[in-house]
Amino acid sequence: MTGGQEFRTVVDGAWSADPAHRMRWEKSLAFVAASEAIALPAQAGLDIGDRTPVTAMLEAHFGCRFDTTSVDLDTEPLNAATRYPVVTAFEVIEHLYNPLHLLLEIRAALDPVPSSRLFLSTPAWKPGFLQSPDHFHEMPKRSLVALLSRSGFEVVRSAEFGIRSPLFCLRGVRPLLRCIFEKIRIYELAAR
Repeated sequence: MTGGQEFRTVVDGAWSADPAHRMRWEKSLAFVAASEAIALPAQAGLDIGDRTPVTAMLEAHFGCRFDTTSVDLDTEPLNAATRYPVVTAFEVIEHLYNPLHLLLEIRAALDPVPSSRLFLSTPAWKPGFLQSPDHFHEMPKRSLVALLSRSGFEVVRSAEFGIRSPLFCLRGVRPLLRCIFEKIRIYELAAR
């Protein structure tokens, strides 16, 4: 547990060393890099959550410093003194009681120009026995798109990818099922 928040992921060396995280970061960055909306170098960026190795990867790609957050994302404002042309929220909303609050806060923190983007990823829905006990929401695609729309975003493009190596899949029935169902959905979103 972290500060009484049992659902908060502890970002430490063991967490960062997980091969699935490295694969997720590389595929997420490839998706972000395919966007043509943001002129490089960007002026500033915001990566929602703790600083992780992917934050440094984003800084290298966008050529700017990325701020991170340390507030309670369920209830507190982001208090962004800067308006950001790019915000990333990689695997955050499934950990929140109230993801709508965060999405509305991100929308307010985005630069009000049409080229500003939110890049958001979250696990795709999977059967309950495979869902992480640390997640409140693993939403079906339709529910997620409705949440994004309700918060004032439109989907520019999206993709889905797996995060497990073929060798992981061969370790038993449960790993095989995780390889089939454990996918990440990633979105490029523009404020409406």
